[in-house]
Amino acid sequence: MIEQPQPQPEVASLDLNGPGVRLNGHPVESGCTAPQLRRFIKSRAYVPMHELRRRFNLNGAEDDVSGVEVEGTRIYVGLPARETRLLGDLLRQGDVGYELSVDPVSPVVIGVYPMRPVPRA
Repeated sequence: MIEQPQPQPEVASLDLNGPGVRLNGHPVESGCTAPQLRRFIKSRAYVPMHELRRRFNLNGAEDDVSGVEVEGTRIYVGLPARETRLLGDLLRQGDVGYELSVDPVSPVVIGVYPMRPVPRA
């Protein structure tokens, strides 16, 4: 009788030689959608940037920063470019607010918070 090979269980591992989580040796997509980002921020009183990176598995270089234009001012967000664009849309729509670094004074976002819904007439 010939013995059939048993299927191997799926194994998630963190590749220490590069960014990202791998499942059976293949990279697992990270990121989020605008609704997921909005829902997560609105579920808390304040969200520091490192918490957004952790929650949505936004691994990258430590100095990953992307710029976004908000109210005529260029601010910088410590997220990958795609997620910075999504957050920029939420900021411009008034769905979320942001806190800038004060030491040193620079237009770098260090955290975000939900805004109250604007009453519409």
